[in-house]
Amino acid sequence: MDKLQLDQHISKQFNEDLEALKSEMLAMGGVVEKQLGEAIKALEAADSVLAESVLVIEDDVDEMERDIDEQCATLIARRQPAATDLRMVLVVSKCVRDLERIGDEAQKIAKMAIQLSSDEAPRGYLEVRHIAEDAQAMLRDALNAFMRYDADAAISTMAKDSQLDRDYSSALRELITYMMEDPRNISRALNVAWALRSLERVGDHAKNICEHVVYLVKGTDIRHGHLEDLDQ
Repeated sequence: MDKLQLDQHISKQFNEDLEALKSEMLAMGGVVEKQLGEAIKALEAADSVLAESVLVIEDDVDEMERDIDEQCATLIARRQPAATDLRMVLVVSKCVRDLERIGDEAQKIAKMAIQLSSDEAPRGYLEVRHIAEDAQAMLRDALNAFMRYDADAAISTMAKDSQLDRDYSSALRELITYMMEDPRNISRALNVAWALRSLERVGDHAKNICEHVVYLVKGTDIRHGHLEDLDQ
């Protein structure tokens, strides 16, 4: 199993700066995980109060992204990192962008929860629960792969995105059938569909994080279907 060992530097502060950068990103990941989990709970329980709290968390996530980006820029300017160290800084910068976008998707789910809170539960919540569990697992596993610098775990997690996409398509077909059976449910079913779309996007961003982990550990860019480049 390929894992990463960051270079040790004469400057103790440089080592501490890199470790702090990693810790800040993982802390942001923890906040986003909580935000996503609460958004899903709000949707399933039709809890508008919990959904409102998710919208507040989004401000914290945005601030964390800005702070980490500033740390990355400062580290590059002051330390001029190279090789593995530079990849670490670049990967953190990319990962926080994906984390912020996952936060955006959680915010969208929370807004759907608010709209649905006064309605009867439409068909589709079972699909939401299943896809939500998979999306949350992908995010958790992606962050764990980064924490351990584990490229193999990242690649394994990436593979789960295809099944999530298939489940999303299947759920949409069921919702469309439901709307055709009773047009009065179109508005509610569409809100569920938008929530499902957000969960599918969470999986995409978790996959992106995994791709960044592989680049960090192996130095190979496997984005856009270039996983075969690892064998070269």
